[in-house]
Amino acid sequence: MNILVINPGSTSTKIGLFENKNKCSEYVIRHTSEELSVFENVTDQYEFRKQLIVNVLNENDISLTDIDAIGCRGGALKPIPGGTYLVDEQVCQEQANSLIQHPSSLASLIGFDLANELGIKAYFTDSPVTYELSDLASYSGHRDIKRQGRFHALNAKAVAQTFAEENQRSYSDINVIVCHMGGGITVSVHEQGQAVDATDAISEGPMTPERSGKLPSRELVDLCYSGKYTHAEMKKQLQGKGGIVSYLGTADMVEVERAAQAGDQEAQKILDVLIYQVAKEIGAMAPVVKGKIDGVLLTGGIAFSQYVVEGIKARVGYLADIAVFPGEMELEALAAGVLRVCKLNQPVKRYCEHVEVCD
Repeated sequence: MNILVINPGSTSTKIGLFENKNKCSEYVIRHTSEELSVFENVTDQYEFRKQLIVNVLNENDISLTDIDAIGCRGGALKPIPGGTYLVDEQVCQEQANSLIQHPSSLASLIGFDLANELGIKAYFTDSPVTYELSDLASYSGHRDIKRQGRFHALNAKAVAQTFAEENQRSYSDINVIVCHMGGGITVSVHEQGQAVDATDAISEGPMTPERSGKLPSRELVDLCYSGKYTHAEMKKQLQGKGGIVSYLGTADMVEVERAAQAGDQEAQKILDVLIYQVAKEIGAMAPVVKGKIDGVLLTGGIAFSQYVVEGIKARVGYLADIAVFPGEMELEALAAGVLRVCKLNQPVKRYCEHVEVCD
């Protein structure tokens, strides 16, 4: 089965060609700020990016008529359970009109259009709005605030499924804690195929290279009303100017680690703080499954750092075996999602049937 995978980002569009699970080729189309500045919003980039994808395929002698299905990165929708969904008119309409303008939404718009032209179907898997928190986990500490549970669902679930396969198990039969470490860091606990708890990528969890993570609430309120920052500036302090960049002036983890190795004591201290906070959040997930953990999985770009990985292992290795999956498996995860519904008879989901479940 030949699968085209589309994964748009803020400055690039990644596409992959798969024969079943085997990635035959991958292309990264870069977009300059000048090119994108002519568009009023992200949705307006749809035709521009679609044509670039078609051009790349033509330039590499890849015929669209050979494509059997299209896998798309999920976009800005209402919260839904994980799984693989059919891209249909409702999905495209909601993403095109969403107040949240995110490049990932372009995938379904482009994929749906190409699929209709080719007489095939397009799908998305484990979208960024995946919500599977248990009833107990959905509560915060105040009745006016519900926990959002936004996490790196696509990569986290793909890593969990890969771990299960490598151990001759089923994802629906294991309990694992997955820590995705990149520009954002989330820790999720997967109980028999469901991410029943997760630190929210924006407002919870450990600090990250550019996000503040969980902060002391009273002090945060005081800072909000101090007059030091406007409302918009305060949000930027939480996401964009928080975390490691607020301490060291850089969000480049390679740069931070090099500075620490060169004897910069402040860089060393903040790096160790990151490890400490990540390990603490991993440990906090253990009671969710009553300590019955088959593995702790580390993934994302920061998982390439041996220092960070070894530091986390030293603190949480007692919980379960630690497995490391550095980088991201997004293209592979989207192709695998298509295969599960097209070849392995996993039921394909419809957005209209599941969107109310998480309200």
